Amino acid sequence: MSEESAARPAPVRPPRFGLSGKLLVLTILFVMIAEVLIYVPSVANFRVMWLRDRLASGYTAALVLEAAPNGVVSDALAKEILDSIGARAVAMKMGTQRRLLALDDMPPAISDDFDMRRDFTFDSIVDAFKMLLSNRARGSVMRVVGPAPMGGDYIELIMDEQPLRTAMLRYSVDILLISLLISCITAALVYLALHYLFVRPMRRVTANMMAFRTAPEDPDRIMVPTGRVDEIGTAERELSAMQAELASMLHQKSRLAALGLAVSKINHDLRNLLASAQLFSDRLAKIPEPGVQRFAPKLMHALERAIAFCQSTLSYGRLQEPPPDRREILLEPLVEEVHETLGFGPDTPVRWITAVERGLMVDADPDQLFRILLNLARNAFQTLEARGARDPNHDQIRITGRREGAVVVIEVSDTGPGFSEKARAHLFEAFQGSTRTGGTGLGLAIAAELVRAHGGDIRLVEGTIGATLRLTIPDRAVELAAHRRAHG
Repeated sequence: MSEESAARPAPVRPPRFGLSGKLLVLTILFVMIAEVLIYVPSVANFRVMWLRDRLASGYTAALVLEAAPNGVVSDALAKEILDSIGARAVAMKMGTQRRLLALDDMPPAISDDFDMRRDFTFDSIVDAFKMLLSNRARGSVMRVVGPAPMGGDYIELIMDEQPLRTAMLRYSVDILLISLLISCITAALVYLALHYLFVRPMRRVTANMMAFRTAPEDPDRIMVPTGRVDEIGTAERELSAMQAELASMLHQKSRLAALGLAVSKINHDLRNLLASAQLFSDRLAKIPEPGVQRFAPKLMHALERAIAFCQSTLSYGRLQEPPPDRREILLEPLVEEVHETLGFGPDTPVRWITAVERGLMVDADPDQLFRILLNLARNAFQTLEARGARDPNHDQIRITGRREGAVVVIEVSDTGPGFSEKARAHLFEAFQGSTRTGGTGLGLAIAAELVRAHGGDIRLVEGTIGATLRLTIPDRAVELAAHRRAHG
């Protein structure tokens, strides 16, 4: 498989009945439901209008019959008038008289009686569906009553039900065909719109997620947002940011793994070299020269500490630091040992200032506290050294220590440029919080881990010249009490 084909996102096979199909079915269903809701009042209104048209024709017939001499017309004319309005009989009530204006044949018994003078919407809907669902014989008739002209009380028509029912069924079929046509057109438009606006982008996002899962370390698999400003665009941008962060984390983990492997190879040979140096320091300690006797114990102690560090080098990347072996120690001699380990002398272009309360005791592991202060002080020293211009009167490192109740507060500060915004965001993360070119950021990460192992806290103090890191170490009794409260 070529690199180009490997980087290409794997094709996503659409499901048999995917989102597009569901949208199409739902659109048709919803449009049909809407058409049904429209059809119910419309068919009732059609029935009302059909009956009112017949009543209007009855009005005309009543006027013609009233205008006839003596109110009498020939049978042929009466039949022609009744056929034109589709009625069997027309009658009008005026006062106490109910006058039959025309009669075709004697109609059968009336099946339904409709009074159009009191027409209510709900009653019209009920009557319309009763008419549609009626299974009466074709010869059944109905009586329709409406307002009469010329001051009459009302006019009534005797009519067959079948023409009305046939007209309503034809109207229903027309509405059904129109509804199906509208549903298909609307469903197609909605389907195409949703497919291009939502389904295709979702398939693209899904394909990218599947491709990213196969190779999350590959930067080519990170989602490229399309620039949309809607919710899909927001999802693309958030997915891209999440993938970038995840790829960065995996890259960092890979670097840590590689670092652990490299250190494990170096550690063996380094321990042998330090052991050889320790043998030479033992012989050096036997030389009676005063200067040698003065520095030999410190050299032996430094070598012993270096060997111990080699034994625990892999603990940061593999598991975790061993629990601190805490005891009461004087802070000022430990700070002075850090000073000597860094090699400060009269010619050092950085001034070292110690401001620790006299006799200040701290409840801590001496080796781990030494590593904490050494890492912080070395970072400060290297930051000052990295600056172009050096001023011994201005460039300085200050270590202060004081007790605040049951907590010892230690501050390590320098007069350097401080931390950048990027370094502040990942100050105590490995490979993230370095302020120097070529720095790894491990010193601050190790210091933070050791401080937390003591139940303490380390943070950057804002608003100071340069950088000031404040670490607090509580007494063991305070830490145990806090641990009991946290675990009930």
